[in-house]
Amino acid sequence: MEKNKVKLLSIGLITGLVNGLFGSGGGTLVVPFLVFLLHIDDHKAHATAISIILPLSIISTIIYFVKGSINFKVALPVVLGGVIGSYIGAKVLNKIPVNILRKIFGSVIIYTAIRMIWK
Repeated sequence: MEKNKVKLLSIGLITGLVNGLFGSGGGTLVVPFLVFLLHIDDHKAHATAISIILPLSIISTIIYFVKGSINFKVALPVVLGGVIGSYIGAKVLNKIPVNILRKIFGSVIIYTAIRMIWK
């Protein structure tokens, strides 16, 4: 198997594992992998990450649904807000300069990590 395919499969394996274990987070790994390992443009990396996460999230959702782990009173309103927010975010993504996009993305990851460690 060629080297690039091994990289892609490895990124997928790590992303799927993280997404399945934590219920999210795969996208926070995919974007840096695509940008720094595969040298994909930041805007395309963010858009590609969304398309990668969708099937992973569907699989995880099915498994969590079967196990009765989903709180629908919480999930459904958040999904509604998420659909609206993702529409807006997808429209705005290409208007944000790469240096600002990286700072926003990195800041969100760092803030989230700090909150999870010291919460």
